[in-house]
Amino acid sequence: MQQPTIQRKQLFVASCTALIVTAMTFAFRASLEGVWGQEFHLDKEQIGWIFSPAFWGFTLAMVFGGPLCDIIGMKRLIGLAFIGHVSGVIIYLVAKDATMLFIGTLCIGIGNGMVEAACNPLVVSLFPENKTTMLNRFHVWFPGGIVIGGLIAYALLEKLQIGWHVLVALLLIPAVIYGVLFLKLTFPPTERVAKGISTKQMFAACVNPLFIVMVICMFMTAATELGTNQWLGALLQGAGISGILVLVFINGIMALGRSFAGPVVHRLNPNGMLIFSALFAGIGLILLSKASGGAAFGAALVFAVGICFFWPTMLGFVSEYLPNTGALGLSLMGGAGMFSVSLILPVMGKWYDKYKAAAVAAGEEAAKADAIAGSNTFMKVAIMPAILVVIFVIVYFARRKHYTQHKQAIA
Repeated sequence: MQQPTIQRKQLFVASCTALIVTAMTFAFRASLEGVWGQEFHLDKEQIGWIFSPAFWGFTLAMVFGGPLCDIIGMKRLIGLAFIGHVSGVIIYLVAKDATMLFIGTLCIGIGNGMVEAACNPLVVSLFPENKTTMLNRFHVWFPGGIVIGGLIAYALLEKLQIGWHVLVALLLIPAVIYGVLFLKLTFPPTERVAKGISTKQMFAACVNPLFIVMVICMFMTAATELGTNQWLGALLQGAGISGILVLVFINGIMALGRSFAGPVVHRLNPNGMLIFSALFAGIGLILLSKASGGAAFGAALVFAVGICFFWPTMLGFVSEYLPNTGALGLSLMGGAGMFSVSLILPVMGKWYDKYKAAAVAAGEEAAKADAIAGSNTFMKVAIMPAILVVIFVIVYFARRKHYTQHKQAIA
């Protein structure tokens, strides 16, 4: 049974609020990289390991949350998300060492994963006639939340010099808001249940060769987007520009782009959008590797245009063309993406440390060594979108007939 219009809107607003909390945790971590490094005496690789459970914790939550979505319900998954977010914040606030930061990050990662595990199938169920567009609009609030969190972090940490504990405690406000909003709402059944697709059919659909290819691609799209954004402050610290402001700028562009995703989806289809995205993401990374000062914003614009549609369109592709994968398919995609970021973060930190050490050994001063390390790391990451362009083009030509038939079917 279709939800009343007013409840559909309320559920969508509550979902967006929960995603804002998820995004703010990303922004706050990016801004705390240097602060925690100094306070807890950690190098870049160690910081990468502390940040990584945010992503594999997210992965665990999504992989287990997907199958559970239809069993215990989306509302209970949201309850688990709330518990994860609140407990993670509390552990951060009382942390005395890197181990407690690690545990706090894991709790928040699980909370973030539960939000995605519940809200992606919720949005698809609420808007079955317009999945990719509405997933993009829902995911407006990931970059939107990073903009909010990034500006708050910049104001408190860099301008007002207020301690990081205050910054972290602010996460409790939007967490309580989404918890209260969801508490009073009734959830619809997932799209798979509504269509009568069995659990067996759902699991079978998840071993489709195309789905496996998309999972592999999700490893690279997520690492390109989220891995780069998490390390942006460090990678640009030798470029004479505030990394957190560039991060805010990138995510502002992404939020704007996702708000107007509908016409782009209509013109290009999800596969075409992914080719476009991978191409611009690769060019943007190359430009970022060469940019300094104000020019970094121009390079960041190209990169933002590239990664803007990556995450929601990958989910939209699976939901549009492999609908029988259901909530499990969406969760496996999101889980694969976050797991890949958990792997790439310490690797990027190691690359940075290695390139910086080599530059210092060659006689470069510290600022120049930072710039060299950041530039070389950007170029390493650029290999992934280059590979993605090739894969997405092959998928497009292999499936041209399917896209034409799909477009005619929904016309």
